[in-house]
Amino acid sequence: MSSVIHPARPVDAADIDHVLGRCFARPAEANLVKQLAIDGELVLVLIARDEATSDVQGLVAVSRMTLSIGGDPAPAVALAPVAVLPEHRGSGTAEALIRAAIDRMREAGALLMFVLGEPGFYNRFGFSAQAAEGFDSPYAGPFLLALDLQGGLPCGPRGEARHADAFAALAEG
Repeated sequence: MSSVIHPARPVDAADIDHVLGRCFARPAEANLVKQLAIDGELVLVLIARDEATSDVQGLVAVSRMTLSIGGDPAPAVALAPVAVLPEHRGSGTAEALIRAAIDRMREAGALLMFVLGEPGFYNRFGFSAQAAEGFDSPYAGPFLLALDLQGGLPCGPRGEARHADAFAALAEG
C-alpha cells in the first residue's frame, strides 16, 4: 500500500480530527494541533493518504519554537504530533511523514528540529539527545531529541529551547 503525502488544506480538517481522535486517548493530545493553529504557532501539517483510495492514514505537525544559542535567536521547530491510524501502523507511513517534514523544514531554513520521543525510533532520522543537550527546556532529558537540519550547529554554550505554549497543556493533562 503506497502513501501520498501533501500539506494539509482546510478541506482536510475533518480527517485531521479523525486521526487525532483515534490516535490519542487524552483530549489534550488530540487538541494539540488545533491549539497550535489557533495560537498561530503551526508551521506545517502533512497528511498521508492511501494512493489508491485517498483514505487518510496519518499526519505529522510541526510548530514554531523559541530557540537561543549563545544569546542569539535561531530558527527552530518542534515535530509533534506524529499520528498514524492503527490499521496503517508498521506500513512506513510514520517514517514517510517524518522524512517529508524534515525535508520541508530543512528547505525552509530551520536550524534545529526537536522532538520529545523514543530515541530508539527517532535516532534513525538523525535525532539525538546529544544535539539537544545544553538547551534549557522543561522537557530536558533523555527523551528530548534534536536534529541539526543545516549541518552547522555551533559548539559551545547553548541557550534556551521553548516549545509553543500549547505543549504545556500536555504536561498538565
